[in-house]
Amino acid sequence: MFDLHCHILPGIDDGAKTWDDSIDMAKLAVEEGITHILATPHHMNRNWMNDKQKVMPLVKELQAELDRQKIALTIFPGQEVRLYGEILKDMEDNKILFVDDQKQNVLIEFPTESIPTYTERLFYDLQSHGKTPIIVHPERNHEIIEHPNRLKNLVDKGALAQLTAASYTGGFGKKIEKTSKELIEANLVHFIASDAHNTTNRSFHMKEAYELLAKEYGRSKRNAFHQTTKDLLNGDPIIVPDTHTIKKSFISKWFK
Repeated sequence: MFDLHCHILPGIDDGAKTWDDSIDMAKLAVEEGITHILATPHHMNRNWMNDKQKVMPLVKELQAELDRQKIALTIFPGQEVRLYGEILKDMEDNKILFVDDQKQNVLIEFPTESIPTYTERLFYDLQSHGKTPIIVHPERNHEIIEHPNRLKNLVDKGALAQLTAASYTGGFGKKIEKTSKELIEANLVHFIASDAHNTTNRSFHMKEAYELLAKEYGRSKRNAFHQTTKDLLNGDPIIVPDTHTIKKSFISKWFK
């Protein structure tokens, strides 16, 4: 199993605090069946400025320690990039890390409350330069929760989206769980990742999420999520199904 989004690097954001925390997270990941993790510290998010040059040596050091302790987990360097206007320039300046070696796909985080007004234009600019934005945890964005078809607009124009495992399994509450299912059913999310920060209240839940996905939507849906993740990491074209409009009823709007 591959995890595209994890805060396993120590001491650089709100994820693992110490090297021991990182090792504990790695051991738990292996117990869940995870073999590869993309280490994605926050970048350009409040006080967290983790550019490529800061992330790379930490990944190398963590991998060396995992190998020394014979923990069967491979770590790749990545970032969770808060959307900002100068992202294309920083890509050109080699400050941004991508999901794939071909430097085509980048994890993008929105503010919790909203979708920035310049998002559509910036996504167009990214895609014009051959970069695909992958929106992380859209199910936890307040604007998308209330107006999920705003995500549809971005996906229909070429963006991709990543669902957090714990959101789907109920770890963030019923409202976000409901939104997660709406996005799955409308084909508006394409990957499942942990967004794990620790081994306690923000853990992996990947195995649980995939089992629930197979139970609720069938093995073909589970396999499709596995395949898109594999294709993403390999730099292969991502084949996504047609999206559907999410209809919010009057009752669901007032009795949430």
